[in-house]
Amino acid sequence: MCRGFARAHTGVTLNERYRVLYRRTKQAEKVVLLSGGGSGHEPSHAGFVGSGMLDGAICGDVFASPSVMQIYHAITTLASKKGTLLIVKNYSGDVMNFDGAAEMAREDDNLLVEVVYVNDDVAVTDSLFTVGRRGVAGTVFVHKIAGALAERGAELSEVKAVAEKVIMNVRTMSFALSSCTVPAKGEPTFSIADGETEFGVGIHGEPGVSRETTVPAQELATRIMDRILSDIQISEGSEVAVLVNGPWGTPYRSSMCCLMRSQPSSIDGKSTYMSVLLGTI
Repeated sequence: MCRGFARAHTGVTLNERYRVLYRRTKQAEKVVLLSGGGSGHEPSHAGFVGSGMLDGAICGDVFASPSVMQIYHAITTLASKKGTLLIVKNYSGDVMNFDGAAEMAREDDNLLVEVVYVNDDVAVTDSLFTVGRRGVAGTVFVHKIAGALAERGAELSEVKAVAEKVIMNVRTMSFALSSCTVPAKGEPTFSIADGETEFGVGIHGEPGVSRETTVPAQELATRIMDRILSDIQISEGSEVAVLVNGPWGTPYRSSMCCLMRSQPSSIDGKSTYMSVLLGTI
């Protein structure tokens, strides 16, 4: 997969030994943004390597965190004068390995490295793979907004601060009608009957908050929006971005149906400006 991605995108280079995809032109005068995680969630994270977003993505095995040495290699290879920010989804393996690599780079190479942890999923507080909330699709907002600021030449402290501000203001939730199949396992990650929906499912197939009879997409979207809006304060006049992420098997038409229920002209009667992202991230 990594070789194919590098072949298809000429602005990206692959280090095959460490499975790091990075910008072909090294950016020595800006804060470096690195992210990564288990493969199987494409285009995350390799698809976000480029100007104004990530400088590199570290690819683990399917649904498994990249190793400390993979991450450490990415930090030291792409290190810049302004430092490095690691954007980490809140899964125990990812947190442990990214933290370990950051500590090695600081102590052994005297590099300036900071870390932020994305925890946008409102479905559950703790799961099979996390302490606290899971980091999921909201991570793309952190990549984009922190990446744009870094591209302008901001300092590491400023880029980290805006990344943390984004994390504080992003909420997501998901549902699934079927399970994915990890190639090495060869069978669905979890079992679900026809006509059932896993409400609040995790990106690896972790259990959600309930399993229920399937209802129309618009109703599911309404329930998800209610759950999200109960968890975040939106003041009058706020600018709100809505992301509808349909991973792989989701028909585009279903995503559009969800969008119509998740993009009201106002939220709780407050005036808002809505921008929309729709697709597979």
